[in-house]
Amino acid sequence: MTAPHPLVVQASALMDLGRYDDARALLARRLAEDPTDVQGWVHLASCHWSLGDHEDLLTATGEALALDPEHFDAHWLRAYGMRRLLRPDEALAEAHEAIRIEPQRWQGYAALSEALGAWQPRWPEAFDAAATAVRLGPDSVGAHYALWKAALLNGRVDVRRQAVREALRIDPQNAWALKDRADDAAWAAAAPPLTGAGAKLPAAAEAYATALAADPQADGLRKGLDAAVFRMLRGTRWLALVCLVIAALAARLFPTGDDPTALPGPLGTRLYVLALMAAVWGFGAWRRYRRMRSGVKQGLWSLVRRVGWARLVVGQSAWCTFTGVVIVTVPWSERSVPQVLFWVALVPTLLTVWFERAAMRA
Repeated sequence: MTAPHPLVVQASALMDLGRYDDARALLARRLAEDPTDVQGWVHLASCHWSLGDHEDLLTATGEALALDPEHFDAHWLRAYGMRRLLRPDEALAEAHEAIRIEPQRWQGYAALSEALGAWQPRWPEAFDAAATAVRLGPDSVGAHYALWKAALLNGRVDVRRQAVREALRIDPQNAWALKDRADDAAWAAAAPPLTGAGAKLPAAAEAYATALAADPQADGLRKGLDAAVFRMLRGTRWLALVCLVIAALAARLFPTGDDPTALPGPLGTRLYVLALMAAVWGFGAWRRYRRMRSGVKQGLWSLVRRVGWARLVVGQSAWCTFTGVVIVTVPWSERSVPQVLFWVALVPTLLTVWFERAAMRA
């Protein structure tokens, strides 16, 4: 095989940097000079694949195969393009042709697994093909990605997680593997507030922030980070409501029995409750959130700036806490005013929580 042209080498370096548009322009220039450059056509097809231009991928691989019908890379790339264009029979044929040409390369089996994924009865075969790809290319992220997809189709959660671990071993900044790990963390944290699952939300947010750092343009990762930090913000309302209830009890707003306790409550008790409220916020929020990586903190404040509902949640947390402080610090001589403050803080917050849950169930 002849050495690739310098322009093709330069385009390949640009592709490694994710600059596919620049690489495509360079390859178009090279192919205008020499339309018989097979490697140029194959690299152009790879650019089209990365940019999602599947029709153009087929055109480029067709040109390459017209020049070299036995070109392995052109066949396996063509298999992926056919699969994306919903032409599974042709995708399967291209994958088999790639394997026939070079049976010891993992890319052919990964393409075969992709093609077999079009038929649900053949999903076990897709899994076997992907496993063969991993056996032939144990240090190739693409092989583990193929196994990850096949494991998803076959419900093999254990294999899917193993594929993610192996991909991150090879490339710690791999975008899809980081996203899958973040999604797993988000699912682990998916539980109602006050059940203990809220402790897992910072881990989910951290995982999404790590994945987003590897792929800043991924809208799905941005949405995942937003969802995680919004649930963390929602959790602060429960802390605020706990503080509000503690303050109401300490201030003796709702006495029971025939002999209501006199107001105001003892100063020592009220000071103790202020310390207790500070401890609730300290251990429930500040101690946890201050250790978060900067990406999560930036995501949190970005969400508050962009989303009105997030600002409402923060406002309700602050209002309930502030109301609790006012109730417990002022030496009230009668109960009507602090009771009104208590209900004004409590009822709208609980109604908002109910509305959110109803909206999520709908």
